[in-house]
Amino acid sequence: MTVVPIKSAGLDAAEVSWFSALCADDYEYLGVPDNSLKSTWEHCRDILLEAEEQGFRNILCPSSYQVGQDTLSFVAGCAPLTSKISMLAAVRCGEMQPIMLARTIATLDHMLKGRLTINIISSDFPGERVDSSYRYQRSREVVEILKQAWTQDEINHAGEVYNFEGVNTAPAKPFQTGGPLLYFGGYSPDALELCGEHCDVYLMWPERKEELQARMKAVHDVAQRYNRVLDYGLRVHVIVRDTEAEAREYADHLVSKLDDEYGQLIRDRAHDSISLGVSHQAKARELADKYGYVEPHLWTGVGRARSGCGAALVGSTDQVLSELEDYRKMGIRSFILSGYPHIDECKSFGQRVLPQLETCSLPEVYGRVPDGVPATPLGSLERV
Repeated sequence: MTVVPIKSAGLDAAEVSWFSALCADDYEYLGVPDNSLKSTWEHCRDILLEAEEQGFRNILCPSSYQVGQDTLSFVAGCAPLTSKISMLAAVRCGEMQPIMLARTIATLDHMLKGRLTINIISSDFPGERVDSSYRYQRSREVVEILKQAWTQDEINHAGEVYNFEGVNTAPAKPFQTGGPLLYFGGYSPDALELCGEHCDVYLMWPERKEELQARMKAVHDVAQRYNRVLDYGLRVHVIVRDTEAEAREYADHLVSKLDDEYGQLIRDRAHDSISLGVSHQAKARELADKYGYVEPHLWTGVGRARSGCGAALVGSTDQVLSELEDYRKMGIRSFILSGYPHIDECKSFGQRVLPQLETCSLPEVYGRVPDGVPATPLGSLERV
């Protein structure tokens, strides 16, 4: 029995995804810059291609101004290089005029032939500090406009941020029926309201299981008011080895050269560094034992040098499999994983764990991906 009702209730599989470090987040030793692991186009592309080779079904392409590599440009560049893996593109709402954003996403969706998912982001822009309620209102209106563009003939929207009337949506028609799935993570009441009303997969950062369960219940309560049922996902790092002792030893290796003052600087420079979700990751570190474990296999050491997702599953192959199965029984159907260095840990997890997991693509489970080319201006419709 899952913690709350979920949309994919009869699904025995899970969408297992990896992470491409567009946000300057690849290390051999956490907090020690390494030029061979810079977030260049080539390096991040190679992470993605390795994830596809290993059999991951999706990959998160994050959004971060601090490096300067644009997420949607990266996804476009990788589209013709891949054939199986989906891409979870992080979109910071408001960066682009929403109707043009709808068209950009539709173009990418056609380039990928339906292998596109969207992670809705509501963070501040560089140089901007606005009230969170405004940011979430802006995101809400962007999502509402995207949905109109993808499912209706016209966009008619009268809001606090955007106003449009009678805009033809033909240029913004996506490859997928109804458009790409929307993944979303956020902890504030405004965030839960937006997710409950409009998004498909609620993403969580790693905490103790009872706290994850409480978060799922809070999101479900909101979704229920809109007569909706969601799916749930977990973004977490992984360190898996043949034995628990080897995995713990590698966790210690990762932070063996970390200067905590520099780690604080890394955390502070992120645009989400003061968010409610980040504060929960800090709380998990405070609750951890002297070795950094808040649960027997959940290690919070990553958060000493990283804003956002700050904990890793650490253990043997069987132990990590058991943890993932526990999460799946709770109702989690999407796992977004990563490890350091990203290519090495992608191979480690891909070879040790992935062959023993039943995986799926959630857009396919939801019936979003058509069997043939859709009747859209970028698809099978004749030119007029």
